[in-house]
Amino acid sequence: MPLNIMNNSLLQPSVKSVRTRLRNVAIILGSVLLLGGLAPVSAAPAPATNSFTWNKEKEQMSADVYDWELLGLLETIAAETGWHVFVEPDESFKSSVKFKDLPTGQALRRLLGDMNFAVLPQTNGPQRLYVFRTAMNNATKQVRSAAARSAPKIKRAPNELIVRVKPGTDIEALAKALGAKVVGKIPELNAYRLQFEDEAATEAARKKLLADPSVVGVENNYYVDQPFTPLSLGGRSAAPKLTLNPVKRDGKGVVVGLVDTGLQTQEAGLEKLIRERLALAGESVANPLSPTHADAMVNALMQAAGDANIQIISVDVFGPNANADTFTVALGMYEAYKRGATVINDSLGGYGESQILYDVIKFLANEKVPVFAAMGNDGSSQPFFPAAFPEVNAVTATDRGQIASFANVGTEPDVAAPGRVIFSFNGLVYGSVGTSVSSAVATGVAAGLADKNGVPVSQVIPAVQKVLAVPAK
Repeated sequence: MPLNIMNNSLLQPSVKSVRTRLRNVAIILGSVLLLGGLAPVSAAPAPATNSFTWNKEKEQMSADVYDWELLGLLETIAAETGWHVFVEPDESFKSSVKFKDLPTGQALRRLLGDMNFAVLPQTNGPQRLYVFRTAMNNATKQVRSAAARSAPKIKRAPNELIVRVKPGTDIEALAKALGAKVVGKIPELNAYRLQFEDEAATEAARKKLLADPSVVGVENNYYVDQPFTPLSLGGRSAAPKLTLNPVKRDGKGVVVGLVDTGLQTQEAGLEKLIRERLALAGESVANPLSPTHADAMVNALMQAAGDANIQIISVDVFGPNANADTFTVALGMYEAYKRGATVINDSLGGYGESQILYDVIKFLANEKVPVFAAMGNDGSSQPFFPAAFPEVNAVTATDRGQIASFANVGTEPDVAAPGRVIFSFNGLVYGSVGTSVSSAVATGVAAGLADKNGVPVSQVIPAVQKVLAVPAK
């Protein structure tokens, strides 16, 4: 007879074992990557104004700075280069140096003095610069220029509209009359993604659609940024070993819908847990020798779930693109449900509030399919979707028992989980940091508790909230 997990006294052994497993999940990344040796900062006459320039074509930097605090310096570097910059805060460091047209590595060494740093190229997106005193995994605070912090975070997909119509409407005929293409559809919800030639045609169509009696709703489509790819941890020789039971395809286990990037082929034991792979935005072009974000999430999820009977449906909503969009994310969640998912993990999100995304989440809630979603890593106070929707289990990240400094605060979190994971891929060790990891961990905890107690995932949510209680502010 399965345990009644709603009874706290009966649940306690499961909670204890989960907490023990989480301590193993929350391993501090120990990688230290250096570009060149440390060098002292030479004194320089104080300039009238600190200046920094970046020649992208020649990959050269010039600077004339005096007593420039680390955060201000890095904000300027982020603004000039367009890189994603992360720092381990250090209030004692100040830069005083003058040089002209130095190669990037030499220039950064001069600018950053005795601070350590690493520049990591990315396949889809800007380079990343990590600046740290102790270890690279401690560089978790994202540096954003003043202009970037104040800029609107919502990114609308140009030349597109999402249209909801009444049942029986001929969407192809409607699109043709508007000069549009139907590039996405959720027929069960009468929802369609239309693409137009340009913005003028989009706005003209919007007016016509709003006046059409067969149209129920018209909304924008928004971009969802691709999560960061895992980091190679060359300084580590081993990662936590997963304890996996052979999956039982008896319909009684937990099926996780992982809505994310493409998922690479896993090592034998983990690969057996992958029930299906689905690509909704084209095939991924990721390097098969390197892990994707989804690979890191699967490992974080299974490290938290332990030896539970779990199957995974991988839904790639990014394909070869730098961004996904809210319509495709909504479609991905719905497709995972149709294929048997009993819980959904969204280790992704964006700032555009999408009605179609919310409609799918409400549908899933009605079907008792819980959704766990990451709260974002900008430190932003703006709502981050889908985590901000009330039916979603919003997951924030913890670091050393406290809310991580990088975690967004625009949504009240439901649970908090470790925001770091280390795992093996192709014989090498990688790490990932962020609320996306936390969401996968929370999903793994929920899946593990549900499987151990022989109940639906929806019934263990109160227990998950107890195990992963949000730290007091």
